[in-house]
Amino acid sequence: MRKLLSFLVLIALYSCGDPAGATSATTSGSSSGSSFTSAVSTAELEARELESPNIRVEIGGVPLQGALLIGQFAEQQFRADEAIVEGNAVVFKRDEPYKPGHYYCYFSDGAAVQLLIDQDQTFSLSAPTAQNALRDMKVEGSVENELFYELLKFEAGQQEDFRQLGDAVRSASPGSPEYEKLQADRKALVDQRLEYQNKLFAKHPKSLFTSFKRAGRNPQLRDVRLPDGTIDEQAQVAAFREDFWNDVDFNDIRLLNTPVIFNKLKRYIQELTPQNADAIIESSDKLISKVLDKPEFFKFFANWITLQYEPGKTTVMDGAAIHVHMIQNYFTKERAFWSDSMTVYGLQQRADQMAYSLVGQKGPDITVPDMNGTPRRLYDLKKPFIAVYMYNPECEHCIEETPKFVKVMNELKSELDVYAIALDTDQTKWKNFVKANGMSEWTNVYDPTNRSIFKTYYVDNTPELYLLNKDRVIVGKNLKVAQLKDAIRIAKEKE
Repeated sequence: MRKLLSFLVLIALYSCGDPAGATSATTSGSSSGSSFTSAVSTAELEARELESPNIRVEIGGVPLQGALLIGQFAEQQFRADEAIVEGNAVVFKRDEPYKPGHYYCYFSDGAAVQLLIDQDQTFSLSAPTAQNALRDMKVEGSVENELFYELLKFEAGQQEDFRQLGDAVRSASPGSPEYEKLQADRKALVDQRLEYQNKLFAKHPKSLFTSFKRAGRNPQLRDVRLPDGTIDEQAQVAAFREDFWNDVDFNDIRLLNTPVIFNKLKRYIQELTPQNADAIIESSDKLISKVLDKPEFFKFFANWITLQYEPGKTTVMDGAAIHVHMIQNYFTKERAFWSDSMTVYGLQQRADQMAYSLVGQKGPDITVPDMNGTPRRLYDLKKPFIAVYMYNPECEHCIEETPKFVKVMNELKSELDVYAIALDTDQTKWKNFVKANGMSEWTNVYDPTNRSIFKTYYVDNTPELYLLNKDRVIVGKNLKVAQLKDAIRIAKEKE
């Protein structure tokens, strides 16, 4: 595969902090929903004086060698510090404060302890064993962690009840009296948990604990009904998506140093949003409109969504449309404050090229010289479908895929024309490749200047395969040869 255009420049834009020694670690942070009163603002956070940390963790039965403090920024986990050993405890101590957020203390045997770090960075956690840490954790000197472990203990106490109810619901017949009772019992448990959370939140509304745990809650399902009185599930899902971010305080930048923001973003875009370009663009715009005046959240959301739908990295049909939309709307010199003007200009140029060949648009009509030097116009081809096939004679994947394409074409030649464009080569290599692969029945073209195909069919990797229907609208791109028959079948079904 020949990579024709590098995207390292955009990766460089995504500079979310200074993680060093990234490591994998289990993350958490979820519950279930309501609205909030404002937590700590960015200005308040920046005005705070954080004390030099002295955090003592004593867990019975764990090895004391090699304990690490693992932090998180957005989706990146990083090594924040390494512990020293004092008696039976590991201690994290230094002059520079840790950034407020959610952390793990990892021991060399894989045991882990969660902790919240905010303004007060002198405290201790202790438990007789790692296995029973949620139940038996003792906290001294940190209200944040007292609240955190109080709630974790309460939620752990409910887990078995939730599990038993879940098993029983799956065994009951929907609509039966038994089923309805089990659902009511489950709702009562959820309400009990919410009431417990809300009591803790009310006591310390500006704590990191409250902001973190509140943000992780799911919104309550709205009671949306059809005219016949039954639940309108489609409208209910749409309302859930609409309410999904209600409990997140985008004024509180501490949340970016917890797993909750990344977990919610990934779920919102990849699970709650239909996986097509139009729906993802709509959801992305709605979310980003909430944070245009919240620089760090805006920066993270814009970069993550844009990178997620980079051509070649996504299975969403025409993910390039999402990618182009994000760059053209949010990676501008007015908005992309984290990047220099030349980088933004380069991204805009690239998006502009990609915008000419998105699924659903008319395929650009091009005229390129053939093997005899005769100009050949794409739109002069007459069959119901046209495959625009771009390749390089020395590209390994092109060498592998082209014979497969020739074989498939023998089955599709009554309804499919091929307009094959050679790229980044010379006349001799091009003609030898056409002859060696039996491509003589195709329309074979090559323009060494690339002028005739400039800003037309965007190529990220070769081979690149587009499919145009009878109206010469692009109905498939980034196709593999093996997908071509299905792409034609689907296009026919939509006519």
